[in-house]
Amino acid sequence: MSEEEKEPGTEGEEDRESQDSESARPQEEDESPVLSDGSETEEEDDEIEGEEEEFDLEAQIELFRDQIEEEPDNCIHYYNLGEALAELGDLDEGLEMYQEALDRDDGGFDSIIHFGMAEVLTSKLIQGVSANVIKSSVGLISSHKDKTTIDHVNERDYLCAIEEYQAAIKSLPKLQADEEIVEHISKNAPEQIATLYYKWASDLMDKARQLEEYGDEIKDVKLALKHLKKTLEIDPNHSVGHLMEKLAKRMLAEGWQSYDEYGFVAKEIPGQG
Repeated sequence: MSEEEKEPGTEGEEDRESQDSESARPQEEDESPVLSDGSETEEEDDEIEGEEEEFDLEAQIELFRDQIEEEPDNCIHYYNLGEALAELGDLDEGLEMYQEALDRDDGGFDSIIHFGMAEVLTSKLIQGVSANVIKSSVGLISSHKDKTTIDHVNERDYLCAIEEYQAAIKSLPKLQADEEIVEHISKNAPEQIATLYYKWASDLMDKARQLEEYGDEIKDVKLALKHLKKTLEIDPNHSVGHLMEKLAKRMLAEGWQSYDEYGFVAKEIPGQG
């Protein structure tokens, strides 16, 4: 607040009252979780150009650690630390801090904590070779080669992330946060669940198209179709989901071939008609 606003008895009082009505909301960073999109600092960024460039995430992490030492039973400090660590790339410790927050929460913030945990689990899931699978899975069936192919799909990796998003949705009515955070979870959690089912399906299809013949290719593609159905039930406008569904049905009906790096057929799976 400016010096003029601190002197209610001076001239220009009407102008100052107008300014007061337009002033920013008070910050509550010690009383509620902070989303990583920086929504609570947008007004400050309008006033201080380039402030976000000076933001020191590592220093903020140390601050959150100090707050935990001062208030070891406050779940919000653990949440904020978990979010900052995840943003810095330390997903494992970030997940641990989210769990610490959940263990200390009385129910008022568990929705956003579950959402944060789901985001970390999703990030862990898409790291590595699976991040490039979609590029090959939506291509021509016969052109698939063993470059960025998945040879193992662990269902718990997908289910754990999906279950955390579902927990965030279930406990959303009890969330003690502003409308912006509530809307963020309400909108994004279902979308992320749909995306996870889609990714699960695309990974299974890529596994089925690897060069090695392991005997469960048809089973994997059928399971992929079930996951794609869930994707489209949640998000009927998921365009790539529709494309992948058509591809899976074509693979089952016509069969497919996988070629090695020299262009020779390495594996051929017959269709079921």
